[in-house]
Amino acid sequence: MTGSRCLSAQEARAPHILLRSSWQVVNIGDIAHTPGVLALIEKYIPEAEVILWASDDLSAEVAAMENHRFPKLKIVKCTIKADDSASNPQLAEAVAWSDFLLHGSGPSLVAAKDVAAYVKHTGKHFGVYGITHGSFLSGDDKSLLSKAQFVYFRDSVSLARAKEEGVSCPVMEFTPDGAFACDLRDDAKAAEFLKANHLEEGKFLCCLSRLRYTPYWSIPGSKRPYDEKRHARNEAMKEHDHAPIREAIVSVIRATDLKILLCPEDMTQMAVGKEMLFDKLPDDVKSRVVWKEKFWLTDMALSVYVRSAGLFGSEMHSPIMAVGNGIPAIVCRFEEQTSKGIMWHDIGLGDWLFDFDNEDDCSKLPAAVLALAKDPITARERTQKAREFVTQRQSETMRTLKNVISR
Repeated sequence: MTGSRCLSAQEARAPHILLRSSWQVVNIGDIAHTPGVLALIEKYIPEAEVILWASDDLSAEVAAMENHRFPKLKIVKCTIKADDSASNPQLAEAVAWSDFLLHGSGPSLVAAKDVAAYVKHTGKHFGVYGITHGSFLSGDDKSLLSKAQFVYFRDSVSLARAKEEGVSCPVMEFTPDGAFACDLRDDAKAAEFLKANHLEEGKFLCCLSRLRYTPYWSIPGSKRPYDEKRHARNEAMKEHDHAPIREAIVSVIRATDLKILLCPEDMTQMAVGKEMLFDKLPDDVKSRVVWKEKFWLTDMALSVYVRSAGLFGSEMHSPIMAVGNGIPAIVCRFEEQTSKGIMWHDIGLGDWLFDFDNEDDCSKLPAAVLALAKDPITARERTQKAREFVTQRQSETMRTLKNVISR
C-alpha cells in the first residue's frame, strides 16, 4: 500500500472516499449510519466516488437494500493486517484506490484499529463524522483522534470530554449523527403492513422500548456470551423504565383517536415490547395498540415512521431518522446508553428528552407524549426548526470534508 497520490492526479479525477462504517445489522439504527452519510456525500459532494468498508457481519439483505438506494456503491470487508497486507484483494484495492478514509457515525471510534492501520500503512488522511466519545465503548483514542483532519462529535458532552482529555486536531466540533440523513424507503412493504393492521397515515404514534443493556446473547446465532451482571441490571430496571411509557400509551389511547404501534429498533425488542408494554396494558387500551411481532429493516421502518404522527420511547436512532424526515420524536434515555441522547438538547429539542435516571423526568413523559399527540401542528413546527438546524450543520460539515479531500 503506497502513500498519497500526487496533486495533479487528484485534480484530474473525482475524489475517492473510503467510508468505514456499517457496524452491525441487528439494529436498524446502526444500519442507518451508513446510508445517511452516503446520502450526505451524494448531496454535497456529488463528484466524489465512495467505497464502503463494512464490518464482516454486513448481511446480503442489508447490502442489497443499500445498493438499491446507491446502485453504484461498491462494498468491501475484512481488515488490514499487521504486516501491511489486507485480508483480501478487494480491500487492498480499495485502500490503494482511496484518497481519504472517513469513519462514520457510531457509539465510539468503533473501527479504531482499522483507522490506525490505514494511517500507518498508507500515510493518507482521515476524518471522523459524528461519534460519541468517552463512554464505556471508547478506548484510548486520544492520540489517534488527534491525527484526524477533523473530528465531529454527535453530542456536546463528547466534544467537551475530548477537549478536556487534550484531543486536538484542526477541526473539533458538534455535528448530528449521520443517520439524520437516512432516506431509505420500502413504501410497498410499509403500505401493506399498515393496511393489514388497520393503521391509517397520520393516525398512529410509533413507540419503541428497550432494556438498559441490549441482550445480544438472546439473538439466535449470536456469538456474544450471556452477561449475568447486565441481565440482572435489565431485570432490576425494566418495570421502572417501562411504567412511564405504558402510562403514556394509556393517556394517548383514552384521550385521542390515535392508535399506537409498538415497533423494534433491534432484534431483541419485539419480545421486550410484548412483555413490558402490550401484555400489561388494560383491555380497553390494548384493542387500539398494534404489536409488531417480527423484525424489520431500515427502509420499511422509515417508510412507516414518515406515515406516523410521531415517535416516542427509549431508543435513539428511530427518533433520529424520524426528525431527519420531519416527524416529531420524543426520546427517553438512561446512563447505559452513553451521552448520545444529549444530542436532542444540541439540536433544540431538549424538552423532548427525558432522563429515566431522574424520577421527575419519568413522571413528565406521559403529559409530553399526550401534548404531541393532541397538537400535531405545533409538534411538526418544532421538528422542522430542529431539522433545519441539522441540515445547516450537515452542509457545513460536508463543506469541510470537501475542502479536505480537494487539497
